[in-house]
Amino acid sequence: MRKLLLLLCCWCSATVAAFAEEQFSTDVPLLRQEQLNSTFWQTKLTAANKLLLNAEQIAVRNQQTFNQQTEMRLLQNLPAHYKKAELTAILQAVSSVPETPRFYADGSEVTPKQWQGYTALLAQKQIKPKTAIQFGLVVKRTALRAFPTDDRVFNAQLNTDLDRFAETALFVADAVAVLHHSQDKQWLLVHSFNYTGWVRAADIAIGSKEQVFAYTVKEPFLVTTGAKVRTAYNPEVEAISELQLDMGIRLPQLSAADTGFKVHGQNPAASYIVQLPLRRADGSLAFTAALIPRSEDIHRGYLPFTASNIVAQAFKFLGERYGWGHDYNGRDCTGFISEIFRSFGFLMPRNSGQQGNGTYGSNIRFDSQSSKDDKLTAIQQAQVGDLLYFPGHVSLYLGMVNEQPFMIHDVNTLVYPTTDSGLYVGTLNGVVVTPLLPLNANPEQSYLDALYAIKSLR
Repeated sequence: MRKLLLLLCCWCSATVAAFAEEQFSTDVPLLRQEQLNSTFWQTKLTAANKLLLNAEQIAVRNQQTFNQQTEMRLLQNLPAHYKKAELTAILQAVSSVPETPRFYADGSEVTPKQWQGYTALLAQKQIKPKTAIQFGLVVKRTALRAFPTDDRVFNAQLNTDLDRFAETALFVADAVAVLHHSQDKQWLLVHSFNYTGWVRAADIAIGSKEQVFAYTVKEPFLVTTGAKVRTAYNPEVEAISELQLDMGIRLPQLSAADTGFKVHGQNPAASYIVQLPLRRADGSLAFTAALIPRSEDIHRGYLPFTASNIVAQAFKFLGERYGWGHDYNGRDCTGFISEIFRSFGFLMPRNSGQQGNGTYGSNIRFDSQSSKDDKLTAIQQAQVGDLLYFPGHVSLYLGMVNEQPFMIHDVNTLVYPTTDSGLYVGTLNGVVVTPLLPLNANPEQSYLDALYAIKSLR
């Protein structure tokens, strides 16, 4: 009987192990299931918890980035007004009709008449000789778009995951400069610190310059360190009930001494108390206390900038659906990178080309004269958390496994050559771990051939 039980146990163990192995099947070359866990990579680190830069050093790095990158702006330093010619130039740069055709999801091409309709929404004739800049705070995650419309348009490939009107997203508590409004008054043209575009007016609360920027530097503060954090359900103030807060948002922290022991009908003992911006019915800015359950992923102040924390933050997005221009309530490759590093306090340009070609940080650059050996040597000497740049894409370096460099990235396509000299074309459409060397950045180029920069923020 004992022997039978032993045989059954062995059979069960073997079956469970085989079943677990069988359950993991992937078309990503060299990827093993254990590599989809952050601890696999963290245990390979040396000095995993060494502080790479402190908060003051990161603040200095941000100042250097703003000084070096023309696409980034300190909103509080903007002029009080824009002249008509200046504002018109901004508007036309944001909302220009593309030279190549665009299509709707049903395959029909956007006609000249329809482009005229989109252009009419810009209200260019309403621009005054001098327009005063207003300021506001974002009250809910909102899409920043090329035209003031929710219409979705696509390029000739008709990949409906890539809405060409989608630019990026703004998050709760982000400061914006408000420049102009659409013809129907439903949209606002805004500057964020690193992008300009159209957002829904209902998602912005307008306040004084002093109100807005005093809020953004208020201390003490908490930082959202989960991929998506939610406030507590609030039956009294719907606007802040189960409100989504994306990674890297800085929020002023309040205490029960500020609010009392009852916040919107709930005792705050088991929650963090934060101050959130609120939009009044007339569009003006107000503030309110809100509760975030202590079970949520929150940190007092910015996260310590360590290699282990970089990996941990990246893996919190694992499996999230890819969202071009922050579509699908997700993010794209540069959003993925930006939000990871925002949780440490870094501010970065929006687009991958701006990041990769940017002079901030420490950079290794490659050109057409660079050999594959040059690139491989540089990759092997890279440190975990360094950024790998390819045309239109960026990934985060995780380290080497069996002499193969691995990366984690938010990526749309999966392309690699096959043994029969063909080309495998699949779909990733999410945040995933992949090796670098077997894969192509596009049908014509391998990732190694396409690599043009390695950037370190250490």
